[in-house]
Amino acid sequence: MTKSEVIKILNEIGLLLELKGENFFKSRAYYDAANKLEVIQEDIQTLVSENRLGSIKGFGKALTSKITELVTTGELEYYTKLKETVPKGLVSMLRISGLGPKKIMTIYKSLGVNTIEELKEACENNKLLDLPRFSKKTQDKILEGIKNYNEYSEKFHYPIGEVLSSELLKYIRESGIVQRCEVAGSLRRKKEVLKDIDLLVSSDEPDKVMDLFTSHYYVKEITGKGETKSSVVLQNGMNADIRVVSDSQFPYALHHFTGSKEHNTALRHLAKKQGIKMNEYGLFKDDELIVCHNEKDIFNVFGMEFIPPELRENYGELEAAENKELPVLVTNEDVRGVFHTHTNYSDGNATIEQLVIDCMNRGYSYLGITDHSKTAIYAGGLTEEDIKRQHEEIDLLNEKYHDFKILKGIESDILPDGSLDYDERILQSFDFIIGSVHSAFKMEQKKMTDRVIKAISNPYMSILGHPTGRLLLSREGYKIDIEQIIEVCIENGIVIEINANPYRLDLDWRHMKNAKEKGCKFVISPDAHSIKEFDYMRYGINVARKGWLEKSDIINTLNKDEIVKYFL
Repeated sequence: MTKSEVIKILNEIGLLLELKGENFFKSRAYYDAANKLEVIQEDIQTLVSENRLGSIKGFGKALTSKITELVTTGELEYYTKLKETVPKGLVSMLRISGLGPKKIMTIYKSLGVNTIEELKEACENNKLLDLPRFSKKTQDKILEGIKNYNEYSEKFHYPIGEVLSSELLKYIRESGIVQRCEVAGSLRRKKEVLKDIDLLVSSDEPDKVMDLFTSHYYVKEITGKGETKSSVVLQNGMNADIRVVSDSQFPYALHHFTGSKEHNTALRHLAKKQGIKMNEYGLFKDDELIVCHNEKDIFNVFGMEFIPPELRENYGELEAAENKELPVLVTNEDVRGVFHTHTNYSDGNATIEQLVIDCMNRGYSYLGITDHSKTAIYAGGLTEEDIKRQHEEIDLLNEKYHDFKILKGIESDILPDGSLDYDERILQSFDFIIGSVHSAFKMEQKKMTDRVIKAISNPYMSILGHPTGRLLLSREGYKIDIEQIIEVCIENGIVIEINANPYRLDLDWRHMKNAKEKGCKFVISPDAHSIKEFDYMRYGINVARKGWLEKSDIINTLNKDEIVKYFL
């Protein structure tokens, strides 16, 4: 079992204990253990095999034994029995925004509600209003959360599909019975939200591939098993399909099953004009197969450049490929530094120096520190005295690491009236400022748009953080005229953030191509609260590529001297 899977189970044990009403410190121990494993860089298999789990602060014999059992066997008897003591519906309720363990147990004990359907009915009949500390506003928020749950319950964040598909691909490739094996569908196109996993294989032994796939330990249920296609439900509830073709058919099938549907329809229409029949089995002219060894060959048939999977959304990629005008998409290697990072001065768990060292190890040459501003009390927002201490520390570290540059920044709340946190004297002490909305999300569109425009017009603001405030599969973005915001950012020289946190990925890639063409500049940032979250950068790169962005569109592809000049 992987570290991420262990962390997930530890967090779920904590939640289950809370739902049972166990002592707070008991559940907290599991949350703390999950957090500690999150930041430890060592491989968990190594820690277990060398009996070093017990050396981690807070890991007693009982906890060490449970984690060892999970890692070595893939199961935990304690966890299995604990799940049996809590109604399944209560666990599902934890995915509803506005509901925590205490509220769920109050509803369950008072009303006997133990499914989401019963909860919806109770809200619609105003039954929650009879419970202590439940207001009409609380009930409405729960109803909204149920609506979102029903809409999102069969969808998953990109990293979930990435991790599961990587393991399945590795398993299949190592079998030695396939020639080629790739992920297809929305996962290959790097969509931010997924419904399922599509795998494509070429093999001369399709029956063995089907047996292999359906017997993987990730599989919870087999929903279909045929000669060339099988479908399963994985342990986390995600659907996965596999198709097997001959190796000569593989390029055509890979293009077809990668999609999107709109891209395929547009290309088939173009093919028809040229007298070519196109499907998942091949390209045919006068009933003769046009031999293609890979996808590049397929696009060559139509006189096109190879179209990266990320662009296959029928957003103009076919025309651009015909005219040899496809963008040279940004890559992970193009990024030279990181912005939007939180330290232990606010709600991050690493020191500035720890972040600097990790950045250097990753090949970055600069780091922009942006802890929360003072209004964000809930996140340890910095007081004026905190800022002074932090800037003094940054000055010392810049002297120590003279080949690396630490920039002094802040993630300033954009207050409801559109002003930035702190007075002018403090604002001018920063090298750059990210302005973000963290409160009063329910404003009507014009008021919210005016609020953000006022902040953008502030001469001290540099970057607009997570522009719509959305949380994927959890919270819709606030109502805002994003096209107008983009225009005003361009007019004022404000950089728009592509927040790489996979639960945000905000700005949405669908707005990027148009903004780029108008001259907008972007920054890809992880919104990191730990060293591990620097890994989020690649998710930001994914959506930047989907948005047609090139190296020149993104400021943190500049080198150290260039970025200092850009801001200072």
